Parts: sequence; structure tokens; C-alpha cells
Amino acid sequence: MEIVLASRNKKKIAELQAMMSDISGINVKILSLDDVGIFDDIEENGNTFEENAHIKASAGAAKGYITIADDSGLCVDALNGAPGVLSARFSGGNDADNNALLIEKLKGLPQEKRTARFVTNVVCIFPEQNYEIRTEGKAKGYITETPMGTNGFGYDPYFFYPPLSKTFAMLTAEEKNAVSHRGKAMKQFVKKLEIAAKELNLQ
Repeated sequence: MEIVLASRNKKKIAELQAMMSDISGINVKILSLDDVGIFDDIEENGNTFEENAHIKASAGAAKGYITIADDSGLCVDALNGAPGVLSARFSGGNDADNNALLIEKLKGLPQEKRTARFVTNVVCIFPEQNYEIRTEGKAKGYITETPMGTNGFGYDPYFFYPPLSKTFAMLTAEEKNAVSHRGKAMKQFVKKLEIAAKELNLQ
């Protein structure tokens, strides 16, 4: 069975391919948008992570491919859920600019008012079967005043995860995948895919 991941990120594709090895009884190959001739940028104009994931998955599904997509972001309680779906373009600049704006907006707030959560929504569309899988993963923590750690990307150096007493940027890739929002959402997806494959008789 071939599944298109609505992404051109080679790391994401390799990560998902590795997770597919956990599914017994079916052989899954992960393809990128480029692999199936979808070269246009997909406009993510949804109001929620789930809407954006559905928009991206629909691009491949419209061409007849089973397509999975995810959308993620940081939601800060003191900012009424911002940056949310605008996480990647919060400042209009790069990761450093986004982090600088976030810290500026939280300036002077005590730790108990810096609570935040990372959220990932996953949508997979099976066009021929008129079937969808949807999952969500969350990781709760708070935003530090100074960066800690050099791993990861985005807001990871400022996102402190209390169960491990570290920021996400202080974790190895394996440690992060075990507890992260995206890791949780993808693990749920793999379980649901295994069930769907049997129900839909997918090979």
C-alpha cells in the first residue's frame, strides 16, 4: 500500500516510513508530494490545525492517492491560544524572530502564567474508500524566559516539559518522539491504520 505524506520534508517522510514498520500484515511505502507530481504549494488557510491538515491531505486525495497530512503549532494560554495556526509565521520571520516575539509578549509573566501546549492534528484520507482517519496529540508545558538546549527546532528551546524536567531542545530525537505532540498523534494514527487496513481490506 502506498501512502502519500503531504510534505516535502525528507525527515518527516523517513520518520513516518520507520513507524510503518510497526504495522503487521501490510507493507506500506511512504511517498512525498513530489513523488506523485504535486509541485504546487498548498495554501494552509484553515482556522484550526485539523482544518489545515485536512486541506493538505485533500491535495493528494483529489488525485486518487491515500494521503496523510499533519499540522502542528504552539498554543500559549496567556496569549489566548496564539500563535496557534500561525506558529511558523508568528513574526513573519524565522524561528529566532518567532521566539523573540513570543518572549517579548510574555515578558514579566511568572511561570504559572506561561503555560502552553504543543498540538498536532493528523488527517489521512482514503479517497476510493470514502474513509478518513483523524488523530490529535498534545504535550503540555510552559515557556521559559531563556532558551535551553540545542536540539529540535522552532519553539523547542523555550518549551519546558515538566515530566522530564527539560525543554524539548534538551531531548534527543528519540526522547522527543516518545513524548511529543506529533509522536503521540502519529502513534494513534499507526494504530488506527492497522485497524482500517483490515476493515477496508487494504494490502
